[in-house]
Amino acid sequence: MIGRLNHVAIAVRDLAAASARYRATLGATVSPPSPQAEHGVTVAFVELPNTKVELLEPLGADSPIAKFLDKNPDGGIHHLCFEVDDILAARNRLVGAGARVLGDGSPKIGAHGKPVLFLHPKDFNGALIELEQA
Repeated sequence: MIGRLNHVAIAVRDLAAASARYRATLGATVSPPSPQAEHGVTVAFVELPNTKVELLEPLGADSPIAKFLDKNPDGGIHHLCFEVDDILAARNRLVGAGARVLGDGSPKIGAHGKPVLFLHPKDFNGALIELEQA
């Protein structure tokens, strides 16, 4: 069911500074910032040959990333995103196996313009998991 690793997301306080660090220090290609109002974040993607690193900055005080940064002031890994061929079938299989889907269980459109949903970190050894329609 699980496909390739699409990205690892890192919460940051300052997206411009984090993007500049990846560009200058690692020589990475970083996408322009993209606000994702529905998710309460602004994102930029560090492009790698085999996957991406998603840099997440809070978009507003109610952002889940703001809450994450309150608990982790220096930022850090926020979630892992895996691709799935059929997000609804994956959701149904996971729920049937006892996993909890966050929110109302309906996929939302993510930063790549594809349906995504998140799985409760307590069901995956403390890691927040995002599933994205391949």
